[in-house]
Amino acid sequence: METLDLAALERFVVRAKATTYGGDGFTLLPYRLDSHDFQFIDGDWAYHDSYVGLTDFAGQEVVYHKRGAVWAMSYYGRILLPDVISGVDAGRVIKASLSAMYHEGRFLGGFRHVSEPYIYVDTNQGDVTWFQGREHIEANDTVAYELVYHGGLIH
Repeated sequence: METLDLAALERFVVRAKATTYGGDGFTLLPYRLDSHDFQFIDGDWAYHDSYVGLTDFAGQEVVYHKRGAVWAMSYYGRILLPDVISGVDAGRVIKASLSAMYHEGRFLGGFRHVSEPYIYVDTNQGDVTWFQGREHIEANDTVAYELVYHGGLIH
């Protein structure tokens, strides 16, 4: 089995995330009933993000190298206080915050971003080989939205 270039994998994951959901990128016809699917391909690398739901949602991202699955991430997000933040506002804050983080060339390492009147916070541990984390949106020092995620290399 060929050794995977972890730095190349991480660069690809950041580009794929920035291009797809974060950048309103290429969408596919749903693979599953009622799913939302994004795809990004660059040379030997391919990325697929598929989720179901809207304000409360669950999904999975998979990276393929030379047509074999090598990395995956699963996530579940939900609006905790619908009277404080709408799904539309949460989506706007998430896209702006993730775009700012991807612009730094990363998707892990913790992040805080102000998108008035909200504050986006991401905390996590691990690296591209194994990680887990949580993102949330605060309004007036109250957590109104949260998402938990985990993932890493797969063989």
